[in-house]
Amino acid sequence: MSQFADNSFGVRSTSPASNPNSYNPVKTTSTPMEQATIGSSLYIKGEISGSEALYIDGRIEGKITMRDSRITIGRNGKVDASIIARDVVVMGTVKGNIECSDRVDIRGEGSVTGDVSTMRISVEDGAVLKGGIEVRSGEQKKNQQQQGKTTEAPKTSQPEHALAAPVGA
Repeated sequence: MSQFADNSFGVRSTSPASNPNSYNPVKTTSTPMEQATIGSSLYIKGEISGSEALYIDGRIEGKITMRDSRITIGRNGKVDASIIARDVVVMGTVKGNIECSDRVDIRGEGSVTGDVSTMRISVEDGAVLKGGIEVRSGEQKKNQQQQGKTTEAPKTSQPEHALAAPVGA
């Protein structure tokens, strides 16, 4: 409900009355997350590297290295490349191996053809995953960092655990 009030110039204001019980969101002082975007009309062939989050809605061929960042492949995104990142979210199509230090999330409309190596993985119903999956433990990650970030998993005396996911469910 609006209240009308005359100001000193004789003009009526139509702003709502202040309500002491109204919701005022808390403003944060942190800086917004930096994110680069590759639009749907862009085609890139080559190597991409950087340290900010990347949203891909276009087409990429080559290699993507963003070790400490998140890569999101949008619904229109088509990636024919190997990916190295902290997190990868797939809503489009990926053909290539994915190596993550934290998490791979393949959404219901996403498709991955290639091997996935990560600490955590999520595959939604309807997603397509064709390839091998290696789920590493936190201990393996620490060992890899101590060995100079090699891509080969360290040899341990414990048996490896495999994770199976329904494909094309």
